[in-house]
Amino acid sequence: MGKVCVFLAAGFEEIEALTVVDVCRRGGIDTATVSITKEREVMGSHQIPVIADCILSDLDFDQVDMIVLPGGIPGTPNLEACEPLMAALDDFHKKGKFISAICAAPSILGHRGILRGKKSCSNPNFEKELTGAEVLSDSSVTSGTIITGRGMGCSIPFALSILERFKGQEAVETVKQKMVYEQN
Repeated sequence: MGKVCVFLAAGFEEIEALTVVDVCRRGGIDTATVSITKEREVMGSHQIPVIADCILSDLDFDQVDMIVLPGGIPGTPNLEACEPLMAALDDFHKKGKFISAICAAPSILGHRGILRGKKSCSNPNFEKELTGAEVLSDSSVTSGTIITGRGMGCSIPFALSILERFKGQEAVETVKQKMVYEQN
């Protein structure tokens, strides 16, 4: 079925992180929030505290099928400064496991060479950081095992792309209907 982990650093973008959690859980995916700090409570970029399900040091990455990196400032640089998370990210890429990032966070993937030869999107202010990628302006882009999202306003399409990866289009349509999600 898959286990999705959304990583929270101080200053993460709340909507980007929690939309993924909400949509994936609605779709029946085992989804957890993971604090990269020693505390489960993590303050978002808009001063909304969130209690993570667990902390990074307690996580067994062998049980994780997808890493999700929400954006936000200073959340994105804080994620990138977390050496254990970056080591896991590199390992996921090497093994061909799923990685997702939205808004500013795809810049992390660009810095690590993960986007070379892939299609990707990010917040327009971070597109120059998507080293080696074909940069698109879509809300969400799936390229192989990598899913990227453009920004907070694209959180639902990004989350639905993650749901589709694990549960298929029928599950996406069911969740969209239950959420009354109507694309214009």
